[in-house]
Amino acid sequence: MKDSNFLKENNARHMWHPMAHPAESLANPPQIITGGRGVRITDVDGKETIDAVGGLWNVNLGYSCQPVKDAIAAQLEQLPYYSTFRGTSNDQVIELSFMLREFFAPDGLSRAFFTSGGSDSIEIALRLARQYHKLRGAPGRIKYLSLKKGYHGTHTGGASVNGNANFRTQYEPLMPGCYHIPAPYTYRNPFNETDPEALAQLCLSALEDEIAFQGAETIAAFVMEPILGAGGVIPPHPSFMPGVREICDRNGILLIADEVITAFGRTGSWTGSRHWGVKPDLMATAKAITNGYFPFGAVMIAAHIAEVFENDTSGKGGIASGYTYSGHPVGAAAAVACLKETLAQDIPANAAARGAELYQGLQALQDRHSVVGDVRGGHGLMCALELVSDRSTKTPLGAASIKRIFDATYDSGVMVRVSGPNIILSPPLVLTTDDAQKIVQALDAGLSAA
Repeated sequence: MKDSNFLKENNARHMWHPMAHPAESLANPPQIITGGRGVRITDVDGKETIDAVGGLWNVNLGYSCQPVKDAIAAQLEQLPYYSTFRGTSNDQVIELSFMLREFFAPDGLSRAFFTSGGSDSIEIALRLARQYHKLRGAPGRIKYLSLKKGYHGTHTGGASVNGNANFRTQYEPLMPGCYHIPAPYTYRNPFNETDPEALAQLCLSALEDEIAFQGAETIAAFVMEPILGAGGVIPPHPSFMPGVREICDRNGILLIADEVITAFGRTGSWTGSRHWGVKPDLMATAKAITNGYFPFGAVMIAAHIAEVFENDTSGKGGIASGYTYSGHPVGAAAAVACLKETLAQDIPANAAARGAELYQGLQALQDRHSVVGDVRGGHGLMCALELVSDRSTKTPLGAASIKRIFDATYDSGVMVRVSGPNIILSPPLVLTTDDAQKIVQALDAGLSAA
């Protein structure tokens, strides 16, 4: 490790941090993390905490998954890089594409296009959706629909379909032709509906209304997370995503599942779409595909979409998109090892069991702490506490109070993520029952600080 005094003196002075105000980072320097093992991380002062953030939704197998580390090291010795642009490939990416075809077969997905991460994957999915319609002779299908509160990365296309103003307003005008419908967010919604099933139907009706208003013949795709993540862990009623699928089918609209967070076991199922019994047309993945050890992503493509491209004779089916690191051999080797380990450990089963324990503990916190307005979870290791200063008005808790909760929780041995008024929990999927209990205990201490 570098000298700790050097690190502290230069912390946030020469770099801007993602999703942070530069002035705030200077005034309150971020935690310096220097080590990680299992589900725990160590900071520059040697303090060890449970990482209830899971890196950033991606360290599913923990920080010491030896098979993945070994695969990366071996590939660096064999072939540290080569392009997969037209004319060349590599052994690792060929093996990975075969494995992903098998893994995603229950989702109806059979082809992979490799990227450098989640934002890249969304961008490619949006492009492929438009290109698909052009190849089919429907060039007017160029618009996108998505959910308010949804998060789809930071590229211009992804930001345009994002449903959170925090990621949009500073960069507008964004891409035209993107429209949003209300999310099935039971705690806050424009219908003042508290019944999840009734709310799902209201949101589906809003989708049908927007399609009728825009004209189905102008819409390329509907983009959604099976469970909204960064927007505050918002799980829909089980009827919602199947309802979206039916409406899209009826109107000739593609369904893009943003599974950058939810794929590979996070929801307690192998994919979020599979959790709801839905087969999307395109699926964006990244994050846990390499356990966070290497920047990598993939867009998975349904067979009926692939056929249109592969049977094209006009030349317009060529993929005029790609990244320098698409199909990077080191990333592919990491993904192969990661997928094997995920399957061998039956990661979704542990995520479901530990997620149920964590959710139950969080519900008990709501009974003890008036600042907890809502608890969301119950679908694998995706949970959130929404914090309020007044339960009757649902007024969001102030930033200073949330900072005290964060600091006290960290002091009690757990790192959490704050997003607006939400504390989001997305720990590694190898969490134990004891770890889950310690997260709840640390949050209990943190909430007492408010």
